[in-house]
Amino acid sequence: MDTPSRRNVLMAGGTLGAVGALSVASPAQAAPLWTWSPKGSVAGAGAGADPRGVWDPEADTLVASLIDRGAVPQVNRLLRTWTKNGQALPSGLPADLRAFMERARQLPSWADQGKLATAVDFNEKRGLYLGVTYGFASGMMSTMIPREARAVYYSKGGADMRDRITKTAKLGYDIGTSNAYDPNGEMIVTCVKTRLAHAGVRHLLPKSPYWSKVADEAIPISQADMMVTWHSLPTTVMQNLVKWKVPIPANESTAFLHSWQVCAHMLGIKDEYIPNSWDQANSQAKQVLDPILAATPEGIKLADMLLNMATIIPGGPLRYITKPILGSLTRYVLGDEIANSLKIRREPLWDGVFETLWEPFVLVREGLLSLEKAPGALQKFYWAFDEILRLAALLVLSGGDLPISIEIPDANNPDY
Repeated sequence: MDTPSRRNVLMAGGTLGAVGALSVASPAQAAPLWTWSPKGSVAGAGAGADPRGVWDPEADTLVASLIDRGAVPQVNRLLRTWTKNGQALPSGLPADLRAFMERARQLPSWADQGKLATAVDFNEKRGLYLGVTYGFASGMMSTMIPREARAVYYSKGGADMRDRITKTAKLGYDIGTSNAYDPNGEMIVTCVKTRLAHAGVRHLLPKSPYWSKVADEAIPISQADMMVTWHSLPTTVMQNLVKWKVPIPANESTAFLHSWQVCAHMLGIKDEYIPNSWDQANSQAKQVLDPILAATPEGIKLADMLLNMATIIPGGPLRYITKPILGSLTRYVLGDEIANSLKIRREPLWDGVFETLWEPFVLVREGLLSLEKAPGALQKFYWAFDEILRLAALLVLSGGDLPISIEIPDANNPDY
């Protein structure tokens, strides 16, 4: 089951959410001490070092060298042809890069193929919810993570947000495909390329006088930064599914987490920082994510850019989705405090629609409530509501079927 419509929903599911996954996030600056124990990680042990002072030294040293010796343009050209997990690396790559990538493309020893297969079932059944939560819980939340918002804004990708989020959507799409980590899938490729891109941003962004003027860190994308972004994705998604009372079998919940644990490892996050359960994930998120959410001028501008991507989408009972609809969906998913901080306008009609009809809509879709017994407004509005959510997931995919190449940056945002 990988139809074009499902492809679009899954890919759009990562479109907004993965803005953070392919950029940076904010470390736990509001928590002076790192107290989360590595005993709760997939490694089960570790040094316990504060992840705010840990980066990705192997990738960082390598990519800094590639940039400084002018090799990035040629490397990017060659890597555009590397698209499948099991595909041989292109000939002509620098030897040091090739050696690194051969190591980086290996799945961790603890990867469980059975759980990854179960995660496929979960993704297929929950594609619409994942599209909404990746986009309007995770993605819009990323604009409220100060360091992430600033880094997105001033890095190279900030010059073309549509191109950037089309590329970042690839992570959310790839992890939801039936062959994500298989030889003919693309998730490993996406993760390795993202890891290289992260290293490029670490090397370049500190050279931007615009970023340096507002940044409260010397080097972006620490291990803590990446875990903040990680929590804005699977942890936040699962929290919302639980809140909406979406029935999820325990084995599918565990499998969904496992697919993202593998993703974290492949992105270069150390195993000692990757939570081994949802309880541990929620505990870590309370320390590193929840306290640091705050609006910044850059984040407010990014949120407005994302909402302004409302566009005409041909076909279906509705021919367009508007900024007010997207704003109201964001307000419902993230709450008034975040919506107000991002200066998202109140929309009395659509705010009321989502507040009143979302939970009954979920119950009907899950077969827990018959449409005939649902509120009268939902009976009249059900199919239009379903279409609104699908269009919301598709809002940035005008170029979604084109080849997408995640590349190492060789400069910062040329507009700043």
